[in-house]
Order: sequence, then structure tokens, then C-alpha cells
Amino acid sequence: MIKIKALNKEFLSGTDNTFHALKDINLEIKDSEILVLKGISGSGKSTLLSIIGAIMKPTSGSVEVDGENIVSYTDYFASTYRESRVGFITQSFHLFDAFSVRENLFAALANSALSLVEIQERITEVSSTANISHKIDAPVTTLSGGEKQRCIIARALINRPEIILCDEPTANLDRENSLAFVEVVKRLKEMKKTVLIATHDTIFDDLDFVDRVVQMKDGELE
Repeated sequence: MIKIKALNKEFLSGTDNTFHALKDINLEIKDSEILVLKGISGSGKSTLLSIIGAIMKPTSGSVEVDGENIVSYTDYFASTYRESRVGFITQSFHLFDAFSVRENLFAALANSALSLVEIQERITEVSSTANISHKIDAPVTTLSGGEKQRCIIARALINRPEIILCDEPTANLDRENSLAFVEVVKRLKEMKKTVLIATHDTIFDDLDFVDRVVQMKDGELE
């Protein structure tokens, strides 16, 4: 379970001004829950995901994951947490263009203690889940936007994380590929992953497998 308590994040804006990106956020997210954070750009969704993913630290407050306050983690433990427990799916692909899909997935496990056989098993597993097996040896430069997104999904799952953080995952996709992403989220639900989706896309409205939709505005939960 993820417990967020009295979470605040402030940024300096200009010389003396302070921008309050998050204002006293209190939220509990159950294991295996699919939660959609809705709100326009600048509402604080991405900042909240970044803190849950231990990419960014808050100004104050806590984020407990299974009883551990990840806000207090050193850089080393934050990195270990990200690598082992969290998968990130974003609107920006950040793939190695010179590599194939397989090589991009292999690179995500390059520092792991897994054997080559185990790594290949993982690659087969996640490429099937993300529906990118048919392009496994294709260079990234030859992929469509939807196929690149599937590669990102596969990479997010390669370490078998419990938590999947999706930041505007359909922002650069057409409707057909957005619907394909929705099907992947449904599969993640079946796999009992905890999934948080920050979006303003109406395609996530009224999906029967989404447990909750939470609105954000001006850094606050509505």
C-alpha cells in the first residue's frame, strides 16, 4: 500500500517567488489498485508521480510504500527502489535509437544478477505482454509511435515491478494506439500491478477496470 501524508512540493519561481506544485496531499493507494489522476497540465500530477517514484523529493510530508518512508531514502536506496519496485511509462520514449527492441530491453537488465537465459525469458515475457514480440529485433528508428510506446511498456515491466507509474502515456498516440494502451492497462490489472495514470485524456473515463479517478487542480486533490 502507498500512503501519502501531508505532501508538499515547492519550487522557486523567479527571484523571490515560490510556486506550490503540491499542497498538503493526502492519499492512500491500495495494492493492485488502478488509479487515474485527472487534471490539466500544471495541476501537479507529474510532480506527484515523480515523488512516488523517488525521482524527486518533496518539500515536506511523507510517502510510505509498504510501511517504508521512501522520502527518507538516500540516493542509493532511492535508485534501488526505482530499479526493483517501480516501472515508468511516459509520453517521451527515451529509447536507444541505435538499438533494436531486444537490445533496449536487454540494456535495462545489464546491471542485474540474472543469467543470460533468465534475461531472455524476461524479454520474451514482457514483449508478449506489451504486444511488441513481432518487432523484437527491429531497430527503434523503424518503429511507429505506437510501437515505441509498446517498447517503453515492455521496458517498464522487465524488472517485474509492483508499481507502474504512467505519466501522460497516450499524449503522443493516436486513438487506435491509445486504445491498445488501455488494453495493456487492463492486462496489468489482471497481473495485480498497482498502476497510477496521470492524464487529461478522456479515453480513461468510465473504464470498468479502473478503481478510482482522482481529480487534481492547482496542486490539490479535489
